[in-house]
Amino acid sequence: MTVGRRMHELVERLYPLCRSITGDGVRETLAVLGEALDLDVHEVPTGTQVLDWTVPQEWNVRDAYVADATGNRLIDFQALNLHLVGYSVPVRGWMSFEELRPHLHTLPEQPDLVPYRTSYYSPTWGFCLSENALQALPAGPYEVVIDSSLTDGHLTYAEHVVRGQVSDEVIITCHVCHPSLANDNLAGIAVAVELAARLNNPWYTYRFIFAPGTIGAITWLARNFASIERVKHGVVLACAGDQGPLTYKKSRRGDAEIDQVVQHVLETSGRPHSIVGFSPYGYDERQYCSPGFNLGVGSLTRTPYAGYPEYHTSGDNPDFVSPDAMTDTLETLWEVVGVLDRNRTYVNQSPYGEPQLGRRGLYESLGGRSDTKQAQLAMLWVLNLSDGEHSLLDVARKSGLPFPTIADAARALHDAGLVKE
Repeated sequence: MTVGRRMHELVERLYPLCRSITGDGVRETLAVLGEALDLDVHEVPTGTQVLDWTVPQEWNVRDAYVADATGNRLIDFQALNLHLVGYSVPVRGWMSFEELRPHLHTLPEQPDLVPYRTSYYSPTWGFCLSENALQALPAGPYEVVIDSSLTDGHLTYAEHVVRGQVSDEVIITCHVCHPSLANDNLAGIAVAVELAARLNNPWYTYRFIFAPGTIGAITWLARNFASIERVKHGVVLACAGDQGPLTYKKSRRGDAEIDQVVQHVLETSGRPHSIVGFSPYGYDERQYCSPGFNLGVGSLTRTPYAGYPEYHTSGDNPDFVSPDAMTDTLETLWEVVGVLDRNRTYVNQSPYGEPQLGRRGLYESLGGRSDTKQAQLAMLWVLNLSDGEHSLLDVARKSGLPFPTIADAARALHDAGLVKE
């Protein structure tokens, strides 16, 4: 089975689960991910103060529907969990159309699609349906049932850590709070799982965070406040499976190392892509980049937040995401990891004139390479720019040579004692 197909099967498996910012749907999702990754699952009690927020009550739903007088379900949570407004309070009774209508949500401009709606912090209830289904509703009365609960419980999130050679961390974060939305958020989760499984003895420690959007990221930051300086780089991963070109949104800093690395990878890959500046709107990069933290965390998507017609609708289903697109996102991230993990800054130990490379066996060590001349040139570039101020990424960008070639040259020069970190 290809990696793309494996990711798509994970999306299909997770799609029916009713996720929200709390509740059993999140736990069920993390249990599935736990079959592939060793997860550390955290349960944070309702009422816990997390920065300026408070962990809300836990929401769970067993059933919800609108039925006609014969019991025929006209709107059915069991058929599609998007039909229920997230965090709806319990309801049971009979209503006329006039009483029910204010609680029905549609997309008149997209009459075939069911919208996704939530009401996390205001006690209310509602149902979502297509505009066509609304127009076809028979006359009431309607039986309205929402068998849900809002009780003191927990907010649940999970981490998977791949220990590196250093304790400095790269965080890869995904939100796990959306119900049946395949691109926004399941494709990103699937890509993160594959990336985590692929890592083996990296330089940095990689921490994968699977948490509800906004409140989950804020909770993680609050619980890791004292050690946040260990986070050196980060990527918020979402919308990872649609057919659009890759888009990277820079961190608040704008010139953080992760910004430079992702931009370099995209520019040299030949992939269609866009690089956009930071804004405090979108996914959880806005939490990690809030001014008090100001972490070097950017966001990688394909089509950006709210940028495609299927966004936050029933159109964002498993058919909307493709194995090839998810594979392309994964391979891009893998290249980013390769640059991050090998990017160093060196100091030339023989800076007065060009050192004699031949007598150190450095030219001979390149024998048999198809890019021998390029590798020799890379050594000269590394030597010239190893002044303690230029990273290997800087060398690659100035020279126009591939980063792996520059990194290989630096390693050879380091082993020969000509440069040191």
